[in-house]
Amino acid sequence: MLIAQVNLLQTYGSAKTQLVYYVFDVLVLAGRDVMREPLDARRVLLEKHVLPKLDEPIRYSPDLKADLATLIEAVKAQGLEGLVAKRRSSRYESGQRSGAWQKMRVNRGQEFVIGGYTVGGSTFDALVFGYYEDGKLLYAARTRNGFTPSSWAALFRKLKTLEIKDCPFANLPEAKSGRWGAGLTAAKMADCRWIQPVLVGQFEFLEWTADEETASDYTRSSNRTPNLSDHPSLPSALRP
Repeated sequence: MLIAQVNLLQTYGSAKTQLVYYVFDVLVLAGRDVMREPLDARRVLLEKHVLPKLDEPIRYSPDLKADLATLIEAVKAQGLEGLVAKRRSSRYESGQRSGAWQKMRVNRGQEFVIGGYTVGGSTFDALVFGYYEDGKLLYAARTRNGFTPSSWAALFRKLKTLEIKDCPFANLPEAKSGRWGAGLTAAKMADCRWIQPVLVGQFEFLEWTADEETASDYTRSSNRTPNLSDHPSLPSALRP
């Protein structure tokens, strides 16, 4: 299983917590290339010849012996990112995507209020969205993912009809742009156009930390077009 702790990894250099390294495969053993051996055989070699020589903080990543539905429920319950599934008979194919190994990610989703967009080209570059807290609309992130050319153009026409002069987000501008430049500083807000906060979109993300300033570092839309709808009366979770 995979756990999404992006923010913790980014700041690990200043932390005292010890990292644990999990091993799950062996490619070369005592100078012998074993990549052509099936995965099951390589893991037997790992257990017999490698693991007995390893100490903490190196640990073995065991098989997860359960059906897929049970594993997915466990992933969701523990807030993990997803699963990696591998065909037991598969060989290690460097640089190849044969389908023998699959990464299955379980994203989290939430509705957010769209309060603006950044300009770009003939339409918009990214949506700017947030959420209500104590009656105030707070900026969460911006994203450009999840749109087809036709939905991009259609949404832009809708956004143009809702434009307003003032920024609807109570916590903007942000003091700094953040590690990945995703923060909305006063300088970056010059590229924003604001709209009436009456559109709501369903967005998916991997992680949400307690540090609101880094929320936009890893929030992203789903691979499909976000489900946008008009909400003159917003759901209770979004309503001021």
